[in-house]
Amino acid sequence: MATTTPTSTTSTAASSAASADRRDEPAAVREHADLAWLLARQRWFLRFTTRDLDDEQAARRTTVSALTLGGIIKHVSATERAWIAFAGGDPRAVSGAGTDDRSDEFRMLPGETLSGLLDEYAETAWRTEEFLATADLDTTFPLPEAPWFQPGERWSVRQVLQHIAAETAQHSGHADIIRESVDGARTMG
Repeated sequence: MATTTPTSTTSTAASSAASADRRDEPAAVREHADLAWLLARQRWFLRFTTRDLDDEQAARRTTVSALTLGGIIKHVSATERAWIAFAGGDPRAVSGAGTDDRSDEFRMLPGETLSGLLDEYAETAWRTEEFLATADLDTTFPLPEAPWFQPGERWSVRQVLQHIAAETAQHSGHADIIRESVDGARTMG
């Protein structure tokens, strides 16, 4: 069995800034560091769910859903990239969300490996941290028309980053259920 040990995507700056006494730092610096820490923490939990799995286990479908552990990693990575592109000023990045056939995003395709998907996720996290380091959190963009958005709704970069963290946390719960079905392992407890 191949061993895949998730590495933390927490940057040194983000993890030390989140744990240090930072009252002397400007509020904007603290907020950027806190958002980076929140994202890194949620990514860590998701990655941890895949520890010690081989590719067959990561590709195994264990529920009526099409989701697999490798597919969840793949989906969360793609979703994070799309939302960061949106927050960087590309309104088309999320305009087709929910309407396109994205079924291949939820499963591992032939030739894909868990290790490769985790590497792509780490690259996505690095790019998000790079974006976050200089992002104006108050900049807003109109959301695309979709049944789950209010007409005319706008999100700030801050809200986009919070949304990514919430999505990652939600999918970590899905991953935990699937992992327990694969081999009885759980993320916590």
